[in-house]
Amino acid sequence: MLTIDRSTYDRIVAHARRDHPDEACGVVAGPVGTDRAQRFIPMLNAARSPTFYEFDSGDLLRLYREMDDRDEEPVVIYHSHTATEAYPSRTDISYAGEPGAHYVLVSTRHEAEVEFRSFRIVDGTVSEEQVRVDNAVVPA
Repeated sequence: MLTIDRSTYDRIVAHARRDHPDEACGVVAGPVGTDRAQRFIPMLNAARSPTFYEFDSGDLLRLYREMDDRDEEPVVIYHSHTATEAYPSRTDISYAGEPGAHYVLVSTRHEAEVEFRSFRIVDGTVSEEQVRVDNAVVPA
């Protein structure tokens, strides 16, 4: 189960809506080995695409160095889908390289509703998990 605070949830959703119609992407870092999503880090979608996201390689290198310096790891890796459901695509699955991370997808296909889902992706296998936001379970 992914557990995050309301502020982080709101910031992920706001970033996804702000970058629409392009996909948004980012990371929520936390102390190594704790699974606590604490530090929200919105990233630039270098692809600037409504159907694909890509972290800028220089930004990603700086982020990983910064996380190493702070004894952090990526707890959540998130991005949005702008026209489809919040479910990992084949490309998303093939790029999932952090087996300990929660992969969060937010669909912005409907302006009035939020579809916020979390997955574990390990060796190409996708498993959906519940999301708990400040003691409330978010319906999938």
